Amino acid sequence: MANVTFETRRGELKTYFDKTAADKWVALTSNSPVSRIRETVRAGREEMRNTLLDWLPEDLTGQRLLDAGCGTGMLSVEAARRGADVVAIDISPALIEEAESRKPEDLGKGSITYMAGDMSADELGCFDYVVAMDSFIHYPLPSIVSLLEGLAPRTKKSILFTFAPSTPMLRAMKTAGKFFPKNDRSPAIEPVAESKLAAAIAKSHVDHFGFRTKRSRKVSTAFYKSSAMELVNK
Repeated sequence: MANVTFETRRGELKTYFDKTAADKWVALTSNSPVSRIRETVRAGREEMRNTLLDWLPEDLTGQRLLDAGCGTGMLSVEAARRGADVVAIDISPALIEEAESRKPEDLGKGSITYMAGDMSADELGCFDYVVAMDSFIHYPLPSIVSLLEGLAPRTKKSILFTFAPSTPMLRAMKTAGKFFPKNDRSPAIEPVAESKLAAAIAKSHVDHFGFRTKRSRKVSTAFYKSSAMELVNK
């Protein structure tokens, strides 16, 4: 298990997405031409986003939803169009600025409040639904469980999140990344075995707050590997 604290990794992510990779991330989440490798990542992210949206009700009118690690806000917009009052937060002020610029003028009954900051902050309040798409993938298993334990008592209905599955390819990529110069490294992806994650959740306060695993799904394209898990309140 990686020996990295939540605070350390959060700082690395802020630096990476706000200074090093903001332009690349903006391009990836737009219709701009990208490399074939990034095309597979874009396709995988779209499939994952649609999966998480499929797990949410079609009608979210009056429901409060946290988009934890919202990036440029693509999922936030779709949730708001279903009527949700979305709090969209990301560690990167640059990505929040981009998300604000992309927000449609007409969201129907829904709304979006964008903010830069810590997705785990208690000050964000309580929610009906929490969605964390590809924002947990950089954290080791203990940090993921800790994040879920912090969100569970403030979530009424379900928590949808993704994690990096423990596959030979992802483990090899993580090892190879250690040999790049520090300035060229992105924050490490932390592969997590689903069985170990499920067992850790069952032993944690997440389970004590009444949440159980309802379903999971793996999305795999050539260069995008991510697994989704849905926790529902009993």
